[in-house]
Amino acid sequence: MDFPEFRVDGKVALVTGAARGLGRAISLALANAGADVAIGLRDIGEDGGLAGEITGLGRAALPLQMDMTAPGQISRAVEETLSRFGRIDILVNNAGIAPGNPAEDVTEEDFDRTLAVNLKGTFLAGQAVGRAMIRQGHGRIVNIGSQAGEVALPGESVYCMTKAAIAHLTRCLAVEWGPHGITVNNVAPTFIRTPGTAEALSDPAFEADVIERIAALHRIGEPMDVAGAVLFLVSPAASMVTGHTLVVDGGWTAR
Repeated sequence: MDFPEFRVDGKVALVTGAARGLGRAISLALANAGADVAIGLRDIGEDGGLAGEITGLGRAALPLQMDMTAPGQISRAVEETLSRFGRIDILVNNAGIAPGNPAEDVTEEDFDRTLAVNLKGTFLAGQAVGRAMIRQGHGRIVNIGSQAGEVALPGESVYCMTKAAIAHLTRCLAVEWGPHGITVNNVAPTFIRTPGTAEALSDPAFEADVIERIAALHRIGEPMDVAGAVLFLVSPAASMVTGHTLVVDGGWTAR
């Protein structure tokens, strides 16, 4: 009898937007579970010591210049990873931005940049890695969406739109690439304590409202809460899970 296996020993992972917050936690969780990790960075000179922490866990780290608004950097980062490790077993499409604004005040610049990072960048990274995974005959892709793809968040119309699109992109790629041994899933977190949410959560009234809306657990999530969901989906234990959105929201959308 084969029991579920949650480790990824000897696998090669590429994580986008890895410098801080969710990307950092996911990179470390993958390394702790046995994977070598290529870390995609908007600025390769600013990894915050992440590469050193990964090597400290006994795994190889490869910092990559990977601005998700620059298609050339995306393709080169994938090529560098393949050149260094020979394959990519896991892709975590984590990079994303969320410039908040009431819909009537959204600028064209903010609209275009949000779609460039959250949608175009996610698709292009998935496409580049997907081609390699098709040649390999296997792979695990996890996109990082948001509960904002499931529920409306005032002042976040463009961000919500992109995250809803990522959920459907996930289903489309799962169906298209499944015959090649590739699973594609989506993790959709609630508000998580990261540098990106620190300013909003510093408002006591806003934080209290968020905690109230996280209906079941009544606490703000931590980055490792999301990393755990990602680790499950890329592990052998999830080999029959694809095209799925795993909502990590403490019960927000269950209400």
